[in-house]
Amino acid sequence: MSDLVVIVYPTEARAEEMREKILSLQKEYLIEIGDAVIAVKHEDGKVKLNQLINTTAAGALSGGFWGTLIGMIFLMPLFGAALGAASGALSGALTDFGIEDNFMKELAASLQPGNAALFLLIRKMTADKVLEAIQGTGGLVLKTSLDHSKEQALRDALVATSAGTTAAG
Repeated sequence: MSDLVVIVYPTEARAEEMREKILSLQKEYLIEIGDAVIAVKHEDGKVKLNQLINTTAAGALSGGFWGTLIGMIFLMPLFGAALGAASGALSGALTDFGIEDNFMKELAASLQPGNAALFLLIRKMTADKVLEAIQGTGGLVLKTSLDHSKEQALRDALVATSAGTTAAG
């Protein structure tokens, strides 16, 4: 079962920095992410989603490949590529996996303008090592599906100062 975690940061750059950190932890097999999206609320009140994977572009690329291949069979590769890319882009735009876009936009609408929320869909994680890695990085937990003790451990890790750990060591 996956867990949802939403952490608010003061800027989009800070949220992106944290997403990169989480993705680096994934490369170390400490966490497995199903989706990682940044929602930014602009000054005009509009919410922009910064998806990890652009499904429209991926669909167009895949559709273009298959369209070219099928077009070559019928001796019309350019027509096949164009038709395949168009249909792939359309299906990619209509495909939504991971965290639902409407949910993210509704939740991000409550942010202050300029703030960004990092939405993480966590499939698995080694909690103690992940919390240690993100200790003191800041951010405010907005919403989670974690149990109360794990949620509190996450909150504590985000606000912990490195001074507390160096005094002990």
